[in-house]
Amino acid sequence: MLTTNKLFSFINFRTRNCVSATAAGLSAILIPAAAQAHHPLGGMPMETFADGVLSGIGHPLLGFDHLFFVIIVGIAALYTGRALVAPAAYIAAMLVGCFLMVSGVGLPLKETVIGLSLLVVGGVVLSGRALGLVPALILFSAFGLFHGSAFGNAIAAQEATAGTPVLVGYLIGLGILQYAIAVGAGWVAKNLFKAKDAQTIQARLAGAVVAGVGIYLTLENAEGLVLNALGWSA
Repeated sequence: MLTTNKLFSFINFRTRNCVSATAAGLSAILIPAAAQAHHPLGGMPMETFADGVLSGIGHPLLGFDHLFFVIIVGIAALYTGRALVAPAAYIAAMLVGCFLMVSGVGLPLKETVIGLSLLVVGGVVLSGRALGLVPALILFSAFGLFHGSAFGNAIAAQEATAGTPVLVGYLIGLGILQYAIAVGAGWVAKNLFKAKDAQTIQARLAGAVVAGVGIYLTLENAEGLVLNALGWSA
């Protein structure tokens, strides 16, 4: 007979295993990223197309907010039934946002929207509901514009002075790396964690982690906006 104590022990055992698996998977993705989270050229000026590609590959790893978002996009995309197509919407919009910023057209409240992007998409995955393809494409594209604008504001505008080849290489590196991360995250969730549908605990735990980061960033950004409105320094 299954006693109450045995039942609770079994539930605790399963929960610890799921948490451990999720943490291990995120570590497998994030630890290598952290090790590479430096400018590939050591701060040297960008002069060639290859320099731009290397810079584009290295820069997304500098911001954990961008990295977490790309990972959760890959997991959410898995449950649209188009694991390869849906992340491409984010990549295309991100590149457009970056190029617009380099051209002098920036988007407002970028950091605020980026924080919300983690909260929203992480919350969707946490809820256990699968996005339809069209809603996913719209959501990923809308947030992608702001992530791209942030990349352009922080990096591309400085390096664009080196010439068009550098900027083109940068955009290519930026797009290839983030697409690979998104698709890789979906593959890990499906094949290693066996999270084959949106309601599996492994997928929802990943959503909880990203949504939690989104809550922190959203509150931090909201605090900054309030302090600025009051004329106080954050």
